[in-house]
Amino acid sequence: MRILKYLYDNEKHFGLLLENNRIAKLNAETLQDLMVDYYSDLKPHEMLLEKHDRLDLSDVETLAPVEYPERNIFCIGKNYAEHALELEGKTTKEIEGLPDHPIYFSKIAGPALGHKGKIRLHKDVTKEVDYEVELGVIIGKTCKNITEAEVKDYIFGYTIINDITARDLQRKHVQWLRGKSLDTFCPMGPLLVTKDEIEDHSNLEISLKINEEVRQKSNTSKMIFSIEKIISQLSQGITLLPGDVIATGTPEGVGMGFIPPRYLKAGDVVTCSVESIGELTNYVID
Repeated sequence: MRILKYLYDNEKHFGLLLENNRIAKLNAETLQDLMVDYYSDLKPHEMLLEKHDRLDLSDVETLAPVEYPERNIFCIGKNYAEHALELEGKTTKEIEGLPDHPIYFSKIAGPALGHKGKIRLHKDVTKEVDYEVELGVIIGKTCKNITEAEVKDYIFGYTIINDITARDLQRKHVQWLRGKSLDTFCPMGPLLVTKDEIEDHSNLEISLKINEEVRQKSNTSKMIFSIEKIISQLSQGITLLPGDVIATGTPEGVGMGFIPPRYLKAGDVVTCSVESIGELTNYVID
């Protein structure tokens, strides 16, 4: 299923995105309701509201599929080799710059920013706002201490996340939470695509462009730590809950990796793409 959260006539709904960009309203008030139906093996048409008029995508405001995560988003740092090396100013020959274990950190999204939403630069707080396209994974069932082989059973679906980051705040505070968590710093969407729609999450093209210029272009096959390893290790001693979101890391090409750095500026149009999910576009404002 290709699930959309949208605003129409001042009300928020979940819908099924159909062909020709039509939306069928789903019979669910929360994402957790959808998960219960999904794991009960209901067919998509059994989850729709009967006799509900179909809307056109152009008639609604697209919201983030997990607009208000119940907990912070779990994020993975330096999970593509080339990105890890560009952050350290190293070359591919200096392989010791790569992490030995997944680097976990937390990001607040309150709310996550939807497709076509506006990223604020917060010029009174930061001067170095950067972009990071990532594949997002949404947990569908409560799990703890699961093996890598069990991970896919607990995945509900996937989305796109742009892990916007204030680099100067990262340096100033010697940790990543504040620099990752300013308002509007978590664009997400445009859809949540359930796992049955994606054959292999370890082989998806992933890219980001600024004003039509490609800055990041890679494939999830280049992750240092697989999604299975990331989630399995995270679940050791931590109970993961339905609706938890995991951002799996970004490839090379971020703004701070250029000489001189190329950070976001007002007027930029940022488009993140992940194969089989679509494009997440956002606009940068002061």
